[in-house]
Amino acid sequence: MADSEVSHRFHMVENTRIHFVTAGNVKNQALILIAGFPESWYAWRKVIPFLSKSYWVIAPDLPGQGDSDKPAIGYDTQTLAVTLHGLLEGLGLSRYFMAAHDVGAWVAFPYAIMFKEEVERIALLDAGIPGVTLPSQLPTNPDHAWRTWHFMFHGIPDLPESLLEGKERIYLEWFLLRKAANPLVFTVADIDMYVKNFTRPGALRAGLAYYRSSAKSADQNQTLLKSGSLQVPILAISSDQGSIPDMAAPLRTFASHVEGATIKECGHYIPEEQPGALARELSNFFVIGRC
Repeated sequence: MADSEVSHRFHMVENTRIHFVTAGNVKNQALILIAGFPESWYAWRKVIPFLSKSYWVIAPDLPGQGDSDKPAIGYDTQTLAVTLHGLLEGLGLSRYFMAAHDVGAWVAFPYAIMFKEEVERIALLDAGIPGVTLPSQLPTNPDHAWRTWHFMFHGIPDLPESLLEGKERIYLEWFLLRKAANPLVFTVADIDMYVKNFTRPGALRAGLAYYRSSAKSADQNQTLLKSGSLQVPILAISSDQGSIPDMAAPLRTFASHVEGATIKECGHYIPEEQPGALARELSNFFVIGRC
């Protein structure tokens, strides 16, 4: 979508400046879109034109992403959820839908528990949630390990930064092109955008910090779930060539209402690979909440 079709805004949450884009009529029901690693709000650029016809769409860069600040600490998902809530509270929102992909889904899951009175319905896209559905032992078989090997690599202190500095484009191209069912969905301009974001001061450190905080995030989620299952209705969206073959089945242990959907001819990057199909799934799920 053209950059002119969204409004770029910033909001201070405590001492962190958060960048976000908005599209659509502010009088419509709000829909929050949260991106994952190694992306930013830009991951939703193809979906926003579909959804902004019916919703006021808000797509933030979480701390560490895109044009948002990259604080030194605070990348556990509970802290990120509190920061995101500060943004939405600052915008005057008290009821909204939410859709989140990859690491964004890591944040959205505890968010929906912590702020269950505000989240009407939530869609989680192709992500294993730490302490919930992400296995404690990741696969080592080469047929599967290529999808998850980076969890261990990113968790090592200092070494990834040393190896990736100056080679960010090679790394991002591998992530984006290898994990997509059709790598041609990413143009040179798209990759340029992600490289630009990833090479900002502090961006690499911040992106890795999500993974380095995953054990803490897992403990937080397990503590949150001791009070009961997640009550907010969930749409768990898989893709036929994605990272998680069936998002819905394992989530049913931890949530009271889980619907599943699988998008065909699609890899990990669902919003960019199949934006029309994703928009239809989201609209069909959220329209029930609107009714």
